[in-house]
Amino acid sequence: MLIFGLLSVAVIFPLASSGVRSAMGMYWSRLLMWFCGVGLRVQGKPASAGAALWIVNHVSWVDIFVLNSVRTTAFVAKSDIRRWPLIGWLAVGMNTVFIERGNRAAIRAVTEQMKSCFGKGEAVSLFPEGTTSSGRDVGPFHSSLFDAALRAQVDVQPVALRFFHRGQRSDYVAFVGEQTLVQNLWYLLGTTGVQVEVVFLEVMSAQYCEQLGRSQVAAHAHRVIRQAVTGAAGQ
Repeated sequence: MLIFGLLSVAVIFPLASSGVRSAMGMYWSRLLMWFCGVGLRVQGKPASAGAALWIVNHVSWVDIFVLNSVRTTAFVAKSDIRRWPLIGWLAVGMNTVFIERGNRAAIRAVTEQMKSCFGKGEAVSLFPEGTTSSGRDVGPFHSSLFDAALRAQVDVQPVALRFFHRGQRSDYVAFVGEQTLVQNLWYLLGTTGVQVEVVFLEVMSAQYCEQLGRSQVAAHAHRVIRQAVTGAAGQ
C-alpha cells in the first residue's frame, strides 16, 4: 500500500490537475508520516487557500512531508536532495524547486519558478536557513528568495517546527552533522513517540511586506519563528 502510494506520487502527481495533486500530496504525506511513526500536532491557522509563502525553520527531511500533511505546497530545497535515495525521487514528483546553494545565477531561475507557482494560486514553502539545525534554535535567514513573494504580492506566513521525542523537546531525529539519510531514517524507524508541532504564526500581508522590504520581512519572520522555537524549549 505504501509503495503503491509513493509510486503514484512520483509518476501521477506531476501530470495531475492542481486539485488532484493537492489531495494526493496531503494523503500520501500523512501515510508516510504514519509509516515512520511521526505524530503531528497543528497550532494556529495555516493559509489554507490561495498563493502564499511559508517561511519555515529546517530540522529534518521529514519537514517536507510534515508540511504537506497540512497543505500540499511547492518547496524550495537544495539541489543535493534530488540525489537522495527515494526521498529525492519523491521530492521531484512533489513539485520541488531545487536550488544550487552559492550559485547566484540560480537564484533568478528559482525566483521565476516560485512566481509561476504563486501565479497558479499555490503555496510555496521556503527554508531560508539553507541547512538543517538541531531544532532547538534557528539559524540566520538568507533573504534573497523573499523577493519572489514581494514581487508577486502574496502573503507571507512564518511557520515554526518543534520536534518532540516521547513527550520532551528533542533533537533525536534532527538530520544534522555527518549523519547520512540512511542513518537518520534508521533512528526514526527504530524508535517511538516522535511528534512534530507545526506552529502557524501570524500572516504578514502582501501590503505589509511591501512596506517593510525583503530584509525586514526576513528579519521579522526569523524573530517570530525563533521565539516560537526557543520559547518552547522547556516543554
